[in-house]
Amino acid sequence: SSSMRTTTPMTSRNMSALNETRSLIAGALDQCSPLTLTSLTGVRHKSQGPSVEKCGQMRFLTAEAKAAAGRLEGKLREKTLTLDTLNPQVKAVEYAVRGPIVIKAGEIERYLEEGGTKPFSEVIKANIGDAHAMGQQPITFLRQVVALCTFPELMDSPSFPEDAKWRARRILQGCGGHSLGSYSASPGVECIRKDIAAYIEQRDEGVPSDWENIYLTTGASDGIMTILRLLVSGKDSSRTGVMIPIPQYPLYSAAISEMDAVQVNYYLDEDNCWALDINELYRAYQAAKLHCQPRVICIINPGNPTGQVQSKKCIEEVLHFAYEENLFVMSDEVYQDNVYTPDCQFHSFKKVLYEMGPEYFNSVELASFHSTSKGYTGECGFRGGYMEVINMDPEVKAQMVKLLSVRLCPPLAGQAAMDVIVNPPQPDEHSYKQFRQEKSSVLGALADKAKLTEQILNAVPGIKCNPVQGAMYAFPRIFIPPKAVEEAKALGMQPDMFYCLRLLEETGICVVPGSGFGQKDGTYHFRMTILPSIEKLKVLLGKVRDFHIRFLKEYSALE
Repeated sequence: SSSMRTTTPMTSRNMSALNETRSLIAGALDQCSPLTLTSLTGVRHKSQGPSVEKCGQMRFLTAEAKAAAGRLEGKLREKTLTLDTLNPQVKAVEYAVRGPIVIKAGEIERYLEEGGTKPFSEVIKANIGDAHAMGQQPITFLRQVVALCTFPELMDSPSFPEDAKWRARRILQGCGGHSLGSYSASPGVECIRKDIAAYIEQRDEGVPSDWENIYLTTGASDGIMTILRLLVSGKDSSRTGVMIPIPQYPLYSAAISEMDAVQVNYYLDEDNCWALDINELYRAYQAAKLHCQPRVICIINPGNPTGQVQSKKCIEEVLHFAYEENLFVMSDEVYQDNVYTPDCQFHSFKKVLYEMGPEYFNSVELASFHSTSKGYTGECGFRGGYMEVINMDPEVKAQMVKLLSVRLCPPLAGQAAMDVIVNPPQPDEHSYKQFRQEKSSVLGALADKAKLTEQILNAVPGIKCNPVQGAMYAFPRIFIPPKAVEEAKALGMQPDMFYCLRLLEETGICVVPGSGFGQKDGTYHFRMTILPSIEKLKVLLGKVRDFHIRFLKEYSALE
């Protein structure tokens, strides 16, 4: 073409490069006829054979034909990823809260929806702390602020109060392009981090909090996993040991398995309302040192699945233990608003550490976690959370920020929801009265349900339930007759799994076996939430009572 003729004259170097390019393309398309300069420029003559596009189709069709022929001969391409080639740490992961019994519950639900018949009309899922799925209503103010952030055109609506609009505008000003659809900085939106620091200072009665130590997370789980990734290292006897309470929330055991760390169990004292015994910590630590290097201790307060609230004295002992043994402390405090027993009080690990004096406060490494998912809001689906990290080595902190940046940032809607939790309506604001009423209603109902659960379960022969002081769960101990234990073992399952499957199949009640959380050998439990409405909870507990009595009679008769 004329345009080609006006270009820079072809040099020997350019001609050599062109010939090299031709050779590469010709080799890649060796099933086609030889390419000429005109085919490179998109001009094709009839004598040139099939086009590049046609050639690609032919090669694809040839591959299809070969695959079809292989199927006819009974030969299929082997999978690259099989159970044999799967990461063995993934196979080791177990997560009881969404495990086999929950899968079975889903199958029964579908069976009922398709017209099948059972001795019950619905499955009641008491296996997971999902407040809204159990019928809890959202906190109006939180949803108003998030709605305004998501759809700012609503700022003109008189249906939304000014205090909600003010918060939404402030959050949006901190977002790129004033939109929740933007990425934030990896640690989170700056104004939200500052609000969280102010909340912590108020909660802890003046203990200082630096907003630059605050990191927004995708739920508390994201923060917990991040800190564990920093801590886990070593091989053989130098592998990181992670001390966790038993019973524990299965996130911890699952993360430890996935990271190939060493799980170091310390047992809570069931006979003392699941209290933490400092002597048990020393026992577990000394035993673990023989085969790993314990480097971190995890605490869940209030407890999941056990529902206990740790005393201030207990927290002091744990922090002194961590100080002496040079352990990193991870404090899971997502249930800090869920305290029901009048003589119990939530104490943050950070506040207690501060009160122990500068020698402790300036040296013990501590990461504490909070979430939108629990408390009185129950906003699990927003996946909002934060962690506060203190006394971390600055060079390690830089590595943590790098790790956080890999996942870009937590969801902006979750960050906005977290901001409302730490910055709720104040007494002089329009929305305060409704907010206080809704918050009090949720927490009051949970306190009533905690007491009801304890009372009804303790009236059943063969069931013992400690007081549900906090959180959202009961973890009753159940007596399982020896004949039932034998039958479970013959079926290749844990006795409490056998019990919970029978409970599900006969009553439609879905709870989680205690073996999924850990328990002392020879003891059996199940975990259930106290989240269903008071009416549904009474039905649930009544069915558990009647089933347990039938179960005892059936297997005691076999003795």
